[in-house]
Amino acid sequence: MCTHGARAMCEYCLPIEPYDAAYLEEHNIKHMSFQAYLRKVLSDHKIRGDISGAVPANFALPLEEPEYGVRPKCPGAHAPWPAGICSKCQPSAVTLQRQPFRMVDNVEFASRSVVDTLLEFWRVSRCQRFGLMYGRYEVSRDVPLGVKAVVEAVYEPSQGCEEDGVRVNVGPELDAEIARADAAAAACGMQLVGMVFTDLTPAAEPGKVLYRRHADSYFMTSLECRLAAYMQEQRPSACRWARAGRFGSKFVTCCVSGNADGGIDITAWQVSNSAQAMHRADLVVPSSVPSKMCVQEATATRYVPDVFYRYINEYKLSVTANAKPAFPIEYLLVTLTHGFPLEPHPAFRATEPFAVENRQHVHNVQTLGALKRHIVGALDSSERLALVLADFHLLVYMFGLDLLGAEEIAMIGRVVSEPMEAALRAEELMAMSGWQTLVLMLREAADSELDPRGSVAAGSSAAGSSAAGTSATSSSAPAAAVSGPWACRHCTFVNEGSATSCEMCALPQD
Repeated sequence: MCTHGARAMCEYCLPIEPYDAAYLEEHNIKHMSFQAYLRKVLSDHKIRGDISGAVPANFALPLEEPEYGVRPKCPGAHAPWPAGICSKCQPSAVTLQRQPFRMVDNVEFASRSVVDTLLEFWRVSRCQRFGLMYGRYEVSRDVPLGVKAVVEAVYEPSQGCEEDGVRVNVGPELDAEIARADAAAAACGMQLVGMVFTDLTPAAEPGKVLYRRHADSYFMTSLECRLAAYMQEQRPSACRWARAGRFGSKFVTCCVSGNADGGIDITAWQVSNSAQAMHRADLVVPSSVPSKMCVQEATATRYVPDVFYRYINEYKLSVTANAKPAFPIEYLLVTLTHGFPLEPHPAFRATEPFAVENRQHVHNVQTLGALKRHIVGALDSSERLALVLADFHLLVYMFGLDLLGAEEIAMIGRVVSEPMEAALRAEELMAMSGWQTLVLMLREAADSELDPRGSVAAGSSAAGSSAAGTSATSSSAPAAAVSGPWACRHCTFVNEGSATSCEMCALPQD
């Protein structure tokens, strides 16, 4: 059809833009990728081609996050809010609408064992579980200029577990746990990419779970939406085309729940930039109806602008409605796809997994004794040691002991991130002084000094203080000599020091 030469181009052979509306509709792409959206915005500003270079001089940056709060530094000649306000610092009315782009297009779990490990807790206890997903961001080939989050491991912070939900205390303790997990992930070339939680209820039919999240109920509760907005706000995405140097977030949220067939399925979400802005301005609060988000009432210190949303009524007409007192949370959600690789090559490939953190509720406790059995038993072969070290939960626990230096931690990270050279890196690790000190300590310590049967169970957060065995009790000493918390030698449950029999199995301490 083209009549020009090989070095020319016409409308018939011109490449399709990644934001082409006809292409997106043909391939059923509901949200274009952020990079495609950025190209569309820049094309409107007459910037085309390669956008990876420097920002043009005297160019007004086109991207700006929505802001629904009162402008903090108003040029008007009045007292600052809440003593005064004017039309310049007063936020405009908010009209909620579907966000046309998404910061992440797909969530890929590196292997099915990542999800199965999380589900093991629910299968044993029937209690829900919350975890933080660690991995990396890669190019997604399924969407033009797409990005996918590859999940390699799930860290389970301290939490209170119930049959109908979880209780996570957001604060300094959670931040400290996340910092430890972040350090282990960073050593392996990974980062925090999202969070995941379960919402599973057994059905009457054996092996089935209830189908609770669907179009007639809700996909994500308002409380979960508020938590996602908080987590995304804590982890913004850097963008040099944005006026504030940041735009949106790549933090994703996954929910493991039942599907229409009674099986277990995963849904992946993000909340929109508008949801983050409303959370930042303290405009919304979760409601008792899971599918509704409430708009806050205005106070002397909280300015609440008018909030509207559009919907299609029964006559197929677009109608604008007032969002007060509540509105559907679908206006704040951005859907993502998810999946598993056809040929999985997970970074954490240990065949004998280490205990998962914070699972004392199901008698799964991380101890120095377990660490000794994993490490010392694999020292005869660099291949075996490399396989043992490829366990995220073991790395977080071992790094938390504060016995390894920066060089040893970096080398362990290379054992994980360079699978083709893992045995060679493990051999180099065994020659390092910090690693030899850890091995010597584990070799010389008796199992009774490291295992919870003879001492207090070493959790992931308290193991550092007992690394040298200073708080351990000899196995030959009577059980009554233990004044602090003690672990039952029958079921390993950690009891209070005043108890003389196990609260879990009711057997005596000695």
